[in-house]
Amino acid sequence: MGANTSHISDLSNNQSLKTLVGTESISENDPFWNQLISFTFISPTSSQLFIWQAHNALFLIRCLLKVFIREMSEEELQQQFSYQERAPGSCAETDKQDLLEELLSNLIHLIVEVPLLDITYSILFEAVTTLLVLFSYQLFHKEILRNGIIYQHIMKGRCLSLTSRLVKTLLYNFIRQEKCPPPSSHVFEPKDDGGLLYGLASGVASGLWSVFTLGGAGSKAGIDEEHNPLPLSNQSLLLLLVLANLTDGPDWPNPYRQAITCFRNTQDTSSSAEQPHSFQINFNSLYTALCERQRSDQATLLLYTLLHQNANMKTYMLSRTDMDNLVLPILEILYHVEDRNSHHVYMALIILLILTEDDTFNRSIHEVVLKNITWYSERSLTEISLGSLLILVVIRTIQFNMTRTRVGRHGGEGEQGCFQKCERVFCVFPS
Repeated sequence: MGANTSHISDLSNNQSLKTLVGTESISENDPFWNQLISFTFISPTSSQLFIWQAHNALFLIRCLLKVFIREMSEEELQQQFSYQERAPGSCAETDKQDLLEELLSNLIHLIVEVPLLDITYSILFEAVTTLLVLFSYQLFHKEILRNGIIYQHIMKGRCLSLTSRLVKTLLYNFIRQEKCPPPSSHVFEPKDDGGLLYGLASGVASGLWSVFTLGGAGSKAGIDEEHNPLPLSNQSLLLLLVLANLTDGPDWPNPYRQAITCFRNTQDTSSSAEQPHSFQINFNSLYTALCERQRSDQATLLLYTLLHQNANMKTYMLSRTDMDNLVLPILEILYHVEDRNSHHVYMALIILLILTEDDTFNRSIHEVVLKNITWYSERSLTEISLGSLLILVVIRTIQFNMTRTRVGRHGGEGEQGCFQKCERVFCVFPS
């Protein structure tokens, strides 16, 4: 730390860190703080001092929060963020300031106010991931933390007024799918000598996602690994799903779920009554991103959420003339069912079930002719309608689940659910 280049191997002997965790109080104006955040882990930013130090400060906060959350209760964490100003030499007590809500509010302000540029990429990534870390308290509790301090702040406090802007920004981060900016060797890439930042971030996010999907998230090792990861897009999607699935309070609905279920197209000029936390977003860009990202179960869950809960988005999707761009990735998920977890397959089947409830969709998919389906390897499909391919893949999925159930009767609730959904999808087509 300090002005010299830092290496992960030097951290245990670093004097600045020893002072930070020591027992002596440090004044807020002490030069120590500037020295502490002047370390030089390689960051995907320019050399501008403010951005560099802001990134480092967020990185330190996140690392400390991860330890605090694992070792402390929320009440003890709040004490770490309680600030009481005292005049030098005075013993008089003044009112304490709760800086935890201040931190949450400032993180959200940072995400919605700072534009996504190469030099701000790392700061936005840190802000999104720090929020994910704060939500990870749920990982250490079996009961739902409706009365938790962080839950109360994010659902009812100062953050509430930023609900629609936060959801919109996270959606646009997902839509843009910006790669890490150059240089190629930066903190987001896992390295033998210093992949600490990406490791901590992906660890927390993966943990949250694993709990969120009952431990069944992800495909078999390596199937979804991308050569050029999109850390900000991925983390934004995870945070969006976590926010959308926070439980409703006893007297108030989840505002983030409200925002996701009622946003409208930017081309929608109707004068319908404004719903709470409503906003407008480009449906075409969102549709394109959803089509491109269906290999991940997070993106599939977002697609399901929008189809199931956002009537505007569902109507838009069903009106598209290029539904094959959306349906084909879903069918590919089902075709490779043996490489996918039951949760991903289950969501894919529910999506097909929702789509096939529309008569116009059922007619139109038989009019779309496909050629050379390369991922269907059992036989050569030189020409087939989208509807016929859907039936073929669903029958294959039924057969796979019947075989697996026959081989192991303890297949589990997820597999049984998949089988039931296959039957329901298949029944919508006339014999």
